Amino acid sequence: MHTETELPLSRRQALFAGATASIAAVAAPALAGEKTRQHSKPSEAPFLGGEFVRTKDGVEIFYKDWGPKDAQPIHFHHGWPLSADDWDNQMLYFLSKGYRVVAHDRRGHGRSTQVVYGNDMDHYASDASAVVEHLDLKNAIHIGHSTGGGEVARYVAKHGQPQGRVAKAILVSAVPPLMLKTPSNPEGTPIDVFNGFREALAANRAQFYLDVAAGPFYGFNRSGAQVSQGVINNWWRQGMMGSAQAQYEGIKAFSETDQTEDLKAIRVPALVTQGSDDQVVPYKDASLLQHELIKGSVLKIYDGYPHGMLTVHPDVINPDLLAFIKG
Repeated sequence: MHTETELPLSRRQALFAGATASIAAVAAPALAGEKTRQHSKPSEAPFLGGEFVRTKDGVEIFYKDWGPKDAQPIHFHHGWPLSADDWDNQMLYFLSKGYRVVAHDRRGHGRSTQVVYGNDMDHYASDASAVVEHLDLKNAIHIGHSTGGGEVARYVAKHGQPQGRVAKAILVSAVPPLMLKTPSNPEGTPIDVFNGFREALAANRAQFYLDVAAGPFYGFNRSGAQVSQGVINNWWRQGMMGSAQAQYEGIKAFSETDQTEDLKAIRVPALVTQGSDDQVVPYKDASLLQHELIKGSVLKIYDGYPHGMLTVHPDVINPDLLAFIKG
């Protein structure tokens, strides 16, 4: 009968002792961190961090909340199909200027719940309001890019203004009032374009997102453009973090939602800004109309700048945003 050869006791002990020491070395930092987290008081919380808030319909919304809690808050709303990470440059910039900076991942995007319902502008705005109310943000500036601009318009009109929580609004390369071409919006984008987005996402989302980031989003398809592979990779990373289903439905949300009445309802000081070479959201059907519909708004068009101008031209745009906020 076969029997296993036993190791001498001293060798077995040595191996066991070595393995135990290795496990302890790996586990000790994690356990120490866990102990710290369990015993941290609010006043001892990390300066930079991320948390979640649960909405009324049970969705976990991830948010970042950096900076002094008594400082004026700036709340950033990201574009499709990205996440709060798209605002890292601006968050660090305004943090250095003494502001409290907040950004959240839209439902179905980033680290938020990949929910199969509520992927529409009403829920986007309601989720943003859940973050604002959870943090009790007041006198806040809300900045939205692309789809996030639509989210800001609906949030301000339906939640922020009625609650008296909004100081100013900024729309950057934003989708309102309506992207889709209709009889009442003859200069809009044809439905075939958005159907093409849906088909490309469903067929090969990974390649589609690489093509968008490497092409029209940042204007990297233009002659003489300074292409950044890191920027392309970061856009792709954010997009692939989210739910394909939520992003698929999000195409309808950003292209077919008529936000004319939202824009008319905005009464707080507002800045509308966009690049003239935006290949994703044509500026003549977006920022120019936003300026007409938002009473008293300030319009700033950047000659030759692309849709993702916040990322590729922050040295120009960040100071301009700051000037409007402080003005």
